Amino acid sequence: MSVAILRFPGTNCEFDTEYAFQKLGFQTTIVWHNDATLPSDTNLVVVAGGFSYGDYLRSGSIAKFSPIMKDVIKYANKGGKVLGICNGFQILCEAGLLPGALKRNTNLHFISKYQYLKVANNNNIFLQKCEKDEILNIPIAHADGNYYIDDIGLEELKKGEQILLQYVDEKGELLPINGSVASIAGICNINKTIFGLMPHPERAIEAILGSTDGIKMLESFGA
Repeated sequence: MSVAILRFPGTNCEFDTEYAFQKLGFQTTIVWHNDATLPSDTNLVVVAGGFSYGDYLRSGSIAKFSPIMKDVIKYANKGGKVLGICNGFQILCEAGLLPGALKRNTNLHFISKYQYLKVANNNNIFLQKCEKDEILNIPIAHADGNYYIDDIGLEELKKGEQILLQYVDEKGELLPINGSVASIAGICNINKTIFGLMPHPERAIEAILGSTDGIKMLESFGA
């Protein structure tokens, strides 16, 4: 299983992501934004977190024009698996690979903490090792994590079982952490091959870090 991890100027989670996947037994390659093509043996593309291009203009809006994104879009349109984490989620939305958009948090502050999440749907590769309605504890770290989609789009997400994760308290009650519509923390495309989430599973793979709940998410791609 070979994982290609994208790196843009300002990306700061590529090595954490590489460490996490290598710890789980995956082969990894860091791919620079100016590269024209992905490695030929790529089984999964991960758009890592950070602040691509300094988050100028709008988070992810410049990164979508990088040379490597042309091949990522081509790869995704052929059914290739893609995972976007935090800024990676923003980039996938800006590139049109996922519906909706990420806006500034409603409190206008950067939020960095461990956060409970509910598995809204596990009928997908990403969360297949989790139980529906399972509560996970995964770190979040973002200023532009307020997910927005209109009412029609939201109904389509629900119908397609595309809402993956929602922000909740320890009892599973929805929380308005950052203003996200329906407390959405992660979604996928209708074909369930492209995944995006604001929380950082790569930061929750060792007990010393406070949680190992991220293992279920990342290792599932090799199942």
